[in-house]
Amino acid sequence: MSRRRTLALTTAASVIVVGLAAVVALPAAAHWYGGRHQESGGYATGAEAKGARASVPRWLPDGATSVEYAMGTTGGQRLLKATLRTPGLPPGCTGAPGSGAGEPELTASWFPKDAEDRATARCGLYYAYTEGDTLYAWQRNDDWIRNGAGQ
Repeated sequence: MSRRRTLALTTAASVIVVGLAAVVALPAAAHWYGGRHQESGGYATGAEAKGARASVPRWLPDGATSVEYAMGTTGGQRLLKATLRTPGLPPGCTGAPGSGAGEPELTASWFPKDAEDRATARCGLYYAYTEGDTLYAWQRNDDWIRNGAGQ
């Protein structure tokens, strides 16, 4: 085999190996990078959640139970799930969004993937809806910045 052909085959094999490694490594790195800027926690009550994290919205009723909360550490992205004592939205929430709701920018195993399509209200900067006595709400970074919270 000629030296030129050996060099061409070696180069082609190296490109294939690097390409395959990139296909595997890049998604894993993106997942790691995105996940390291997210914190979450579970709390027995709304009062406990608000006491533990200043970023939990004040409109969440203290008596809410089974609170799940996730937040981006580099912006205003938030997810919230809580069981309310009574069906319906908490005081201070207003009907609205429908198709105007922005997509949640975080993901969590306990948060519905189709939430954007189900939003029926705004609670402060959060889009929200209830399913029985369960409240689902999320805040988007652009809304947070627009309201000066990101400064």
